[in-house]
Amino acid sequence: MPDHYEEETPMEETPPVETKKPRTNGKKLTDTQKTQLTKHMEKMKKEGMSASEMKSHRMKMMGRMRRGMSVNKAHKDLMKG
Repeated sequence: MPDHYEEETPMEETPPVETKKPRTNGKKLTDTQKTQLTKHMEKMKKEGMSASEMKSHRMKMMGRMRRGMSVNKAHKDLMKG
């Protein structure tokens, strides 16, 4: 067998590429906001929203609430667009 088949070529290591989204300034929802969001999601469930729609809606609501929107304002913003 030719020698070039047995040679091991070292793989060049590439530094890991950071693909994380930057967190929204580390802001978390307050306990009051969490309670309000839970009540809102219960209402959405009663109105017949599916599980996948609920998850998507909740995540979008949390993002807006972290930026300082109220539950009602965040919901209206979601429903208009």
